[in-house]
Amino acid sequence: MVPESQLVSTEHGLVPKGQGWFVLNARETQWWEREGRGVLCEFEGAGFEGAADFLQLGINLTVLSPGEPMAMYHRENDQEDFLVLAGEALAIVEGEERPLRQWDFVHCPSGTSHVIIGAGEAPCLVLAVGARDRSTGPDWGAYTVDETAQRHGAGVERETTDADEAYARFPRGELTRYREGWLPE
Repeated sequence: MVPESQLVSTEHGLVPKGQGWFVLNARETQWWEREGRGVLCEFEGAGFEGAADFLQLGINLTVLSPGEPMAMYHRENDQEDFLVLAGEALAIVEGEERPLRQWDFVHCPSGTSHVIIGAGEAPCLVLAVGARDRSTGPDWGAYTVDETAQRHGAGVERETTDADEAYARFPRGELTRYREGWLPE
């Protein structure tokens, strides 16, 4: 039998400890506040010793204000998928812009260059899911150069695999507790 992970209370919310199963409400877990890139709930307990650290599948919720990129334009060596749960967003995939609205789904097979950016008049909520078989370690993928992504403030000037270089213009994210209004009722 697979054991249940312990949910540990931290100053930023509940965090799963260990590799077992668990049930955790997004409003009760820790979030990352990332100035200029929205807020992120990743459920794994990043920054916590003994965190769950999902080995096969990354999953998170991201709340983006209009104009905020979820990431820098990049490609990964594993599949990534996105579902807009609320609001509007803009996908840039292989240099092509695609407006997104609630319930639109974006599928990016391995090697697809992409980014999601908040759009519309209000924040959007995006569910992001990605495999982790080949997208971790030094050969994870790359931040690729794209004029369309650059126009939206979501592109690098030169290709790199270094996240610190790609995100240099953004302040480092900080852990925080969930704040009312981030998730729709």
